Amino acid sequence: MKIKGNSLRLRLIAMAALWCAVALIAAWALLSALFADQVGRGFDEQLAAQLEGVMAASEWDAKGTPGLRRPLPDPRFQQPLSGWYWQISGVDGPLLRSRSLWDATLPKPNETGSGTIFEDFVGPNGTQLRLVARRLTLDEAPDENGGVFLFQLAGDGAAGQADIDRFDRLLAAALVILGLGLIAAMVLQVQIGLRPLAHIGRALAAIRAGRAEQLQGAFPAEIQPLADEIDTLLGHQAAVIGRARAHAGDLAHALKTPLAVLANEAAASENRGDSELGTLVQRQVVEMRRQVDRHLSRARTAAAAGVLGAHCPIQPVLAELARVLTRLHAERGVQIVVEAEPDLAFAGEREDLQEMLGNLMDNACQWAQGKVRVEMRGTGTKVLLSVDDDGPGLAPERRTEVMARGSRLDESKPGSGLGLAIVADMAGLYQGSLSLHDSGLGGLSARLELPLTAQ
Repeated sequence: MKIKGNSLRLRLIAMAALWCAVALIAAWALLSALFADQVGRGFDEQLAAQLEGVMAASEWDAKGTPGLRRPLPDPRFQQPLSGWYWQISGVDGPLLRSRSLWDATLPKPNETGSGTIFEDFVGPNGTQLRLVARRLTLDEAPDENGGVFLFQLAGDGAAGQADIDRFDRLLAAALVILGLGLIAAMVLQVQIGLRPLAHIGRALAAIRAGRAEQLQGAFPAEIQPLADEIDTLLGHQAAVIGRARAHAGDLAHALKTPLAVLANEAAASENRGDSELGTLVQRQVVEMRRQVDRHLSRARTAAAAGVLGAHCPIQPVLAELARVLTRLHAERGVQIVVEAEPDLAFAGEREDLQEMLGNLMDNACQWAQGKVRVEMRGTGTKVLLSVDDDGPGLAPERRTEVMARGSRLDESKPGSGLGLAIVADMAGLYQGSLSLHDSGLGGLSARLELPLTAQ
């Protein structure tokens, strides 16, 4: 799958991936905070339970010295600086503490009150500890302590923090895998969602190649209006081109009739003895016919050039023209040889191709002594057609003049003298070109370059 920088597919995937990443990061932060809060609450409950055990095991002798009826079950309270400590304090300070405290004491809590107090502080060995404390009034305690005692217990939450860190790593890895899976699913979803647009692209390519006239197939409801508008546009374009060609034909017929009348009147004037006027009118009629032919050809070609879906196989046109011209010039014995690559198609109208090739091949047959060779080969997006003859050729300084003005090289030859000029104009409208060169047969070589239909 190839994705360009300015791509609708890239935009959809990028935006979806961005929102997915934001959502997963937010989920990670929320779940991590919830888990850390749960671990913290569990640790506080554990500390409170341990403190309850200390309070339940405490007792006082007759001298008011506190003690424990039984040792606490957690061995960490016996290990020096283990991170787990307890302490019983009276009004004047600590009265009894765990062996693990060694010679240190637990600080008094900053908060005051009769409820359970939780605080964080730095322990004797520099570790961060969690402290739970509760003040109790005991009636059975000696009066010299006022009956109010502070029970404290501290524990190291490193194990809980390790659990939080491990959970964060596992959660991050799981969300990364989930994110990659979601991105892959989004890529697949975008591919499937944009498939109808790719179908439209292929259908348009088929229309441009001449394999279809309109879009084919059913499209989703969101895209069907676009497909309908494209079909309507194609139909409108075909109708406009048809009208333009019809108008060009009507104009040709409308002008040829008055020109024929003028030519007949000029001939009649010559017969009546007014040869000067007749000759002048005849010349103007010929010039008018030349200009009409040239501009009508340009108008018709301009209407058809670049039409979406224009498609014309070249080899059949060459074969047909070769058969017709061979019969037309049979008395002179002109032989036409066609060497053409198969399956090449001109991206234009068949009538325009026939007119361009017909002019070139007929011109070559008129000047050839006995042989005309037509070669065709594809060159990328263009097709090169060479029409060579074994006639007298044409001097280089005359070639530009012939195509630019349409002057006739020999008045004895039939035609208006605009054949090469018309071909050059029509080729230019199709983004092609016509050039004249020396032929390997000894005469003139006309090389016509035209656009190929996309395969």
